[in-house]
Amino acid sequence: MKDAFGLPQSLLVLGGTSEIALATARRLVVRRARTVWLAGRPSPALESAAAELRALGADVHTAAFDALDPESHETVLGKIFAQGDIDMVLLAFGILGDQAHDERDPVAAVRVAQTNYTGAVSAGLVSARALQAQGHGSLVVLSSVAGERARRANFIYGSSKAGLDTFTQGLGDALHGTGVHVMVVRPGFVRSRMTAGLQEAPLATTPEAVATAIELGLRRRSEAVWVPGALRVVMSALRHLPRGVFRRLPL
Repeated sequence: MKDAFGLPQSLLVLGGTSEIALATARRLVVRRARTVWLAGRPSPALESAAAELRALGADVHTAAFDALDPESHETVLGKIFAQGDIDMVLLAFGILGDQAHDERDPVAAVRVAQTNYTGAVSAGLVSARALQAQGHGSLVVLSSVAGERARRANFIYGSSKAGLDTFTQGLGDALHGTGVHVMVVRPGFVRSRMTAGLQEAPLATTPEAVATAIELGLRRRSEAVWVPGALRVVMSALRHLPRGVFRRLPL
């Protein structure tokens, strides 16, 4: 069960090598999380992440999980939940894709959509049902400000995050009153391996800053978290700009 401050003592990370997820896991382990499951494609990076968290004192397990294989999600996640209650599920997998390439390669574009949206819908529903069955827990979903309004530079990725964001909000409404807390996290540009080599956007942030915001959101039982917080105002303004004006912005 969660501690007196509303923080989890057991954590399941879907996307176990995500830099944001690992920064969050490190922070929560320091705050008393004791059991951590890292689910992702088997790799040296996944084992290295597990070893790092074990060194901090957590009991860490790994599980093979593939976002692109939704038919396996019930079995894989069911086995994890069967080992004991999970206080928090962090849905952190996703790919950025290559906009210029993916516009010319529909199969690659669909892979972005399937990973970021279709796979997340499947894993999110399976996790939500398991959390509801145990009567408590938080489902935290990493979305993006890119989903707030389509931009020419990344509309394929942005559209997948828009779908994920809407799905998460609806799931939160569906689970309201069940004891399950759903929180969507909307970071801006995050300095990470995924964005290496890209031009940095204004109000850029770090995995550690996102982890800090997630912890605060858990304590407050927030339904939506923006990182940094100023992006909420910025994106509200951009959402309401006339399309002709928005199209001319250097975004």
